[in-house]
Amino acid sequence: MAGVSIDAMADAIMEGLLEYADMAADEMKTAVKKAGRTVRKEIQAGAPVKSGAYQKSWAVKTTKESSNALEVVVHSKNRYQLAHLLEKGHAKRGGGRVGGKAHIAPAEQSGIDQLERDIERALQHG
Repeated sequence: MAGVSIDAMADAIMEGLLEYADMAADEMKTAVKKAGRTVRKEIQAGAPVKSGAYQKSWAVKTTKESSNALEVVVHSKNRYQLAHLLEKGHAKRGGGRVGGKAHIAPAEQSGIDQLERDIERALQHG
C-alpha cells in the first residue's frame, strides 16, 4: 500500500495556501486602486465648479505598498483648505454663512461600498 508522507502533504498544502494568499493580495490591491479612482471621479463629478481648477485638482496617490498591502489617498493637490470650506461651508466676509456642498463624504462612502463588494467577489470567486 503506497502512502503519502505527512511532510509531502504539509508541503503541498502550504504551497496551495501561499498561492492563494498571493492571488488574494493581488486582487485586494486591484480593488483598492479601483476604489481610489472611483472616489476621485465621484468627487470631481460632485465638486462645485467656478473655474474648474478645484475640480481638476483631485488625484489618487499610492502612499504605501508592500507585497500584501496597498494604501492610496485621494486628495486635492494644493487646495485642501478649499476642499474643507466647500464641503463644510464657511462664514462670509460681510456676515452670514455659505452652506457646504457635500461632495467628498458621499464619494468616500461610495468607494468604501465598492471596495467591500469587490473584495467579497474576489474572495468568493478566487
